Amino acid sequence: MTITAESLGKLKYFAGLEPQQLSNLPQLFKEKAFVKGQTIVAEADINENVHFVSSGVVKVFKTSSEGKEQIIKLIRPGESFNDIPVFNPGPSPYSAQALGNTLIYWIDKKDLLGLMRNNWAVTVNALSAVADQSRLLLQLVEDLSFKNVTGRVAKILLQHSTPGPEGTPRLTQYEMAAMAGTAREVVGRSLKALEDSGAIKLEGHRMIISNKEYLKQLAGLN
Repeated sequence: MTITAESLGKLKYFAGLEPQQLSNLPQLFKEKAFVKGQTIVAEADINENVHFVSSGVVKVFKTSSEGKEQIIKLIRPGESFNDIPVFNPGPSPYSAQALGNTLIYWIDKKDLLGLMRNNWAVTVNALSAVADQSRLLLQLVEDLSFKNVTGRVAKILLQHSTPGPEGTPRLTQYEMAAMAGTAREVVGRSLKALEDSGAIKLEGHRMIISNKEYLKQLAGLN
């Protein structure tokens, strides 16, 4: 697939740019396709490229010394990751892995900073994207510190119940546990409790939300 000005215009960093401004961008980008489970960025790598999801979904996560995962976010088309080493030199603070067939664009730090110096709109978009990521981390800290596991699971179900442009990958109990900061067995018990309450229905590998308002109440989203 060839990188086009139109496809770059769908990325948050370049939203709102005029066609003429977008026309010069493709030459600054590279692209690569990844398959499910393939690592895109490894934690502690020296990688000063901002990556963007063109299609598919990317899991960004931290890994403890014991091998336990904490999923930070699922990155969807138009969103970026590995921004931090570009603006604050150092190793990548997390790993990024494709959850399915995924197409990634990336731009080198010097080229991105050159664009930001010459185009205020790109600078504002980049600041907004990094601020969104900071807000997400604060919400994650709040959830892990102040919500019980069932509340965290309820929030995860709500956040991933509506398919995006590329669809929504079905989360396994292991992945939900890595997002909720707990064990898979605890997530299983939370799902069973939510099913018993009538908030969800579990039908084989399918899950149907029956009472969204109750889930919002548990997640503290009301």
